[in-house]
Amino acid sequence: MSPMSGGALPAGWPERIRAYARGELDVVAPRPAATVLLLRDTPGGGGPAVHMLRRHSGMAFAAGAYAYPGGGVDPRDRRPVGWAGPDLEVWAAALGVPRAQAQAVVCAAVRETFEESGVLLAGPDSATVVADTTADDWEADRAALVRHELAFADFLARRALVLRSDLLAPWARWITPEFEERRYDTWFFLALLPAGQRTRDVSGEADRTVWLRPADAVAGHDRGELAMLPPTITTLRALLPYDSAADALAAVGGRDLTPVLARAALDGNGTVVLSWPGHDEFTQAIPAGPDSPRREAR
Repeated sequence: MSPMSGGALPAGWPERIRAYARGELDVVAPRPAATVLLLRDTPGGGGPAVHMLRRHSGMAFAAGAYAYPGGGVDPRDRRPVGWAGPDLEVWAAALGVPRAQAQAVVCAAVRETFEESGVLLAGPDSATVVADTTADDWEADRAALVRHELAFADFLARRALVLRSDLLAPWARWITPEFEERRYDTWFFLALLPAGQRTRDVSGEADRTVWLRPADAVAGHDRGELAMLPPTITTLRALLPYDSAADALAAVGGRDLTPVLARAALDGNGTVVLSWPGHDEFTQAIPAGPDSPRREAR
């Protein structure tokens, strides 16, 4: 199976992978990032559904792929904010990073979810969540955050809100391969859609938003209809055993957050073998010829 459905690698990967395997590529440091799998239960007992966005075909990273709301950490995400939920020391231990970075990652998760879906994991106190973010003043603030005209800390302070870190549950961590031009060290979180809120098609990076049951999303990927990068399809498959959103959230305590990072190596014939440790389904053999971007059977 390919990193993207349909069997083809992203256009720039084959040559970059060969250059990386030969030691000829300058590796870009990954940027910390966060993404959130928003969950809600399907009416009638159909199990959980997850909110997904299809990235615009013109995007520089993962164009045309289905993904979750998320993005890179803004340096201003390190600013102190009103905080509810586990202490930063707990978050630092859970994410395996220093306190300041843990706060930035959690803030980025909440901020990006609001920017890209209109859902805000914050409230007036540690026991409540805002119930509706669709009014014009909310939309003006969301747009200002997207344009980097408003810092997330200032947004929360102005509205006397605390970030509800307890509504986030760490699910996985993936690092973009070292041969990619744009690299991210991404933490994936689960969160239940707060009562009274609804997702909106507001992301400027997406041309479609949809709620899908994990089984339906996985089936669409496996049929070659829904393009996804390895972290997306893997985190979806990890949701398959659960009958409800609450069941999935209850399972996060046993999750392994060891970062997953692709490896690329040249064999004796000049073929590049691309693999994700622990995820054999994504293994690729890229022939030595410069114009052979598709998978060989292994």
